[in-house]
Amino acid sequence: MIGRIALGGGIAAAAAGGLGWVIARRLTAPAGPRRFDLPARGFEHDDNGDLIVLDRTDQTTADGIYNLWFENGGWAQLSTDAVDRGPAGIARRITGSAPGFTPKTGDRASWSGIYYATPADAGLHARDITISTPAGPCPAWRIDGDPSTWAIHVHGLGSTRAGTLRGVRAATELGYTSLVVSYRNTAEGPRVGTSRTTLGHTETAEVDEAIGYAVRRGAEQVVLFGWSMGAAIALQLADRPRHKGLIAALVLDSPVLNWTEVIKTNCAHSGLPAAAGHLATPWLTLAPLARAVGLPGRIPLRSFDRTARAADITTPTLILHGNRDDSVPIRLSQALRDARPGLVELETFDADHTLSWNADPDRWHETVTTWLRSRVPR
Repeated sequence: MIGRIALGGGIAAAAAGGLGWVIARRLTAPAGPRRFDLPARGFEHDDNGDLIVLDRTDQTTADGIYNLWFENGGWAQLSTDAVDRGPAGIARRITGSAPGFTPKTGDRASWSGIYYATPADAGLHARDITISTPAGPCPAWRIDGDPSTWAIHVHGLGSTRAGTLRGVRAATELGYTSLVVSYRNTAEGPRVGTSRTTLGHTETAEVDEAIGYAVRRGAEQVVLFGWSMGAAIALQLADRPRHKGLIAALVLDSPVLNWTEVIKTNCAHSGLPAAAGHLATPWLTLAPLARAVGLPGRIPLRSFDRTARAADITTPTLILHGNRDDSVPIRLSQALRDARPGLVELETFDADHTLSWNADPDRWHETVTTWLRSRVPR
């Protein structure tokens, strides 16, 4: 009987270890192609312009402005106007599209909060530059403004530089010079090793080089804008003693503040028990297991745990977070605000992950610009 229990325990441990390996592999997987799972069911025209008919989903019925990225190239911006088309359909008004692009019925698209494809689409005058980093050359956009105050914009896991353009508009209104950066193992950055993400651990080096680029060109103060994992990177950099007195403020949208809790949340969202997320921890934090996953080394997850290290935050921080975020729970942002009152401020939106700007772009923009005017002297 004892032997059978021991054998059963060994099998259970092996199964649990295997699930942890799978979760860790999926979490750190190289950036994959966009999924085009939303077909255009039809098009309509009225006195106010064109509408596209889509399947009714939580995304397509959400308030706010969004973008459709099409499989055959091109994009279409959608207004908040939504018109019922029966129990299975919804029509959204098209307010802009890629030059020369005309979508057709049957074209497949991807729903996205990345509203602007390029700086020009956002009304920004940018130039392409390259940041030299240990991982290789990283493309970046530079939008010139006050040479003494720079904003550095860091996108999240699985996103691109274009996703941060929503925040660049606020920095530009304030007169800042902006750098919109890329980093290793993303769709735009250099490929390193197995191309797996280290959840912001090694990627921080590229953003640190961007700070150095700004300082060498006259930056006396820097504001870091971080989106999701980009926020975790921004918090890591603000911790570094050599940046004391340089990083003036953090603006964080849907920030990853505790990877363990985020992994558990996403396990639950995928139909697994939330506790299964703990099984991935050894595969990420122990060097031999991390290498078996395909990582270059261990990821120090505890260093990213801002819920436990709230006292270490000394930089004025504004968090913008959607209360329907099912990827990064808003309770983590609420806990950080409560732990650091006066230093950390939180503005909530009726939105999903990194979609607060889309849900209410005017309030997002006004919140950020007003807060930065009060926190970053010029």
